[in-house]
Amino acid sequence: MEKLTFYAVSAPEKLDRIGAYLAERLSRDVVRHRYGNVVIAMEALDQLLMACHSQSIKPFVESFLHMVAKLLESREPDLQVLGTNSFVKFANIEEDTPSYHRRYDFFVSQFSAMCHSTHEDPETRTRIRVAGIKGLQGVVRKTVNDELQAIIWEPQHMEKLIPSMLFNMQDAEDLDRAGHPSTPSGTGQDGEENPAVLAENCFRELLGRAAYGNMKNAVRPVLVHLDHHHLWDPNEFAVSCFRIIMYSIQAQHSHHVIQQVLNHLDANNKSTPRVRAGIVQVLLETVAIAAKGSVGPTVLEVFNTLLKHLRMSVDFELGESSRRNSSSSVSSVRGRESDERIVQNAIIQTIGFFGGNLPDYQRAEVMMFIMGKVPVYGTPCHTLDTVKIGHQGTKRIQTMLLSSLIMVTSGFKSKSMSAALPPPFLDPLFSISLMEDSELRQLVLEILHNIIDRHDNRAKLRGIRIIPNVAALKIKREKISKQDVAFMKKHGQQLYRHVYLGCKEEDNVHKNFELLFTTLAILTIELANEEVVVDLIRLSIALQDMALNNEENMPMSIRCGIMALVAAYLNFLSQMIANPPFCQHVSKVIELRSMDAPYLLPEHIFRDKCSLPDSLDKDDRQLYFQTADMAECLAGPGYNVERLSIPYIPQVTDEDRLTRRKSFVDTISLQVDMLSSSLPDRIQRVWKSRSERRGVR
Repeated sequence: MEKLTFYAVSAPEKLDRIGAYLAERLSRDVVRHRYGNVVIAMEALDQLLMACHSQSIKPFVESFLHMVAKLLESREPDLQVLGTNSFVKFANIEEDTPSYHRRYDFFVSQFSAMCHSTHEDPETRTRIRVAGIKGLQGVVRKTVNDELQAIIWEPQHMEKLIPSMLFNMQDAEDLDRAGHPSTPSGTGQDGEENPAVLAENCFRELLGRAAYGNMKNAVRPVLVHLDHHHLWDPNEFAVSCFRIIMYSIQAQHSHHVIQQVLNHLDANNKSTPRVRAGIVQVLLETVAIAAKGSVGPTVLEVFNTLLKHLRMSVDFELGESSRRNSSSSVSSVRGRESDERIVQNAIIQTIGFFGGNLPDYQRAEVMMFIMGKVPVYGTPCHTLDTVKIGHQGTKRIQTMLLSSLIMVTSGFKSKSMSAALPPPFLDPLFSISLMEDSELRQLVLEILHNIIDRHDNRAKLRGIRIIPNVAALKIKREKISKQDVAFMKKHGQQLYRHVYLGCKEEDNVHKNFELLFTTLAILTIELANEEVVVDLIRLSIALQDMALNNEENMPMSIRCGIMALVAAYLNFLSQMIANPPFCQHVSKVIELRSMDAPYLLPEHIFRDKCSLPDSLDKDDRQLYFQTADMAECLAGPGYNVERLSIPYIPQVTDEDRLTRRKSFVDTISLQVDMLSSSLPDRIQRVWKSRSERRGVR
């Protein structure tokens, strides 16, 4: 061997003939099963390859690869492993000049086949699979850095390479799940001999080298493999695959992967709910990792696709429930419905998580985008055909979109309210707050809390109660900025109006009153100057008068609830503005109530079994907060006391007529009624004006 090496190094032009001779001998020995000679010839080829790094090595390599191919084609595991080891040594050699004519198609096919070995002996099977993975790793190393070998990224090669790696990674997961060790007995636990570890390393290496243009060809086979092997439900393996992908690729390519998963979700829109939920959960994982880096231009596209699938899921669920009425197998349909809920929850989680990880400027865009998709009665909504899905479906979509908005707005901190609550966002939000559905109104208030509460005081205000010492809560606040003062001048009346109208809804429950109390308290902390304080007191008195006069015929529980809300809020406000006479007046009323009318206080009225009075006595003035007394307390610099004597009356807008309908059909019929009722007057006016013109002529 030494003499041969010396001869080859000193006369490199002879290398190709040496290679051809060794190849001929080796071919003959393989056919005749002289495996000892085969091993010697292969060792000779290996050593010559390692020793000779000259230009003339090119023709020698052809002979060498021809021999490796011969060994891989044989049915003998030992020869296949021998050939693979030689190929791996060759793959680690860095060549000076690229090769224009060399092709690795055969090796990709052969090594991929070895990765799927089904040899009956577990130990031999593992050896062949390990050899196959090492061979593929060799092909990857040899080709990905060579620009002339870009062919390796073509779909026909990727569709063999990637499933081979995933098959071995998945095989180990299946064994783990079955409770068996992931490596058969007799093989080492180290990564060198464990097919799953080796396959994962090779997969990471391949993805790490993928350029932008190759991402599609690299990710698509993964999705196809997961489809073919039904790995979306359960989806642990799919999630782990995409974690590996996201952590292996270059950060700037991550939005390309998200795009591929979104496209795959579109392609599977007719699949079972669990498969769709599995894909959405994988999307959540990819988005969670990508959100830490760059998500790129796909932000709104992600939301658009998710909202589209949310709508489709609601359609499927409602379709199933309508079929249930005519179908006999109730249990299977119920199962399908609950599966659709899994899809919907996964989508909302993804929307919320993704939105919550975006920078504030992008988050504001996403909030507007989602708000634009919420069906609001009385406004043209191009994205959702609410007539088709009816009241129930519309309510489901509203609930889910508002839930996702809660997640997106959580932790959102905006310097000015006018930027956080622009009219295109605020108006539809308030329209929903007038719906005859307590759950939707709760969601709207929670979204408002997320946006307005910039100092995280909500937790301290949780639960509607008479707070004995507000100072002990250590509420954080700052001086109100000029922009926020301008915001309250412009939108304050709108905010008060929705609190006022929200209080008198007959389906209000304890949670609604809690959230209304928190809304008033947060407005006081974040946005109240002297003028706003006066307006909030006027609003409180108006609420008290509404409960006392009861022109709306509200149930007694709601009237007492409003009274308790006013008491809790004025107690909080009086301590926040630190006005001792005002505090005294409020405390006196609360004290008298606790003795004579405990049902007007939150601690009593919101208990489960609370005795209610038959009527509220208007004449017992000491039980109620008096405008004159409060005006006297606030007299002095700062507060415009004259305004207190002007009763608060909410503005009436078209919104009231349109949004407080229970269904879309009602809305349309109402609009038609309004039109038809005004038609005769209009016609008369038109005829009158025409006759007048004729008279003038």
